[in-house]
Amino acid sequence: MMKALFKTAAVFSVALLYGCASAPSMEKMQDEVAHYSLPKPVVADKGLVYVVRPSNVGMMVRFNVFLDDKEADSEMGYNRGNQYIYFYVTPGQHVISSKAENWADMPITVKAGEVVYLKQEVEVGVMMARNSLKMLSDVEGRYLVKDAALGTVAKESK
Repeated sequence: MMKALFKTAAVFSVALLYGCASAPSMEKMQDEVAHYSLPKPVVADKGLVYVVRPSNVGMMVRFNVFLDDKEADSEMGYNRGNQYIYFYVTPGQHVISSKAENWADMPITVKAGEVVYLKQEVEVGVMMARNSLKMLSDVEGRYLVKDAALGTVAKESK
């Protein structure tokens, strides 16, 4: 009993410390991405969406990403810990949905030739990890994509 309690306390301590880590300054991020090229190039007639999950917390739980609805044929791919996916979209309004224990939705408006970055944030859930989506600036998005591995891309466009 005591051993299980100790292990539980250790896991929560690591999670707490992990959550308290601070992000680098904007200047540091700008310096690190100054000469960085994205893995997928922008095309003139489409928008490009990167969805990045920089946290390793709950890394075995996949966060599936959907475009415009929550049907199986709308799944664009999924991320585990410290991964990103990308896909092209037609210019206009879209809804990006991320599925973990919960659904997280983010409405976006994308212009032709524009890159949009979304971050999947990990939250503690009841049965498994929960998630939320956050829009990122160009510098933040490129910085996080640069340090992440490619997730599982189901399709590059819909």
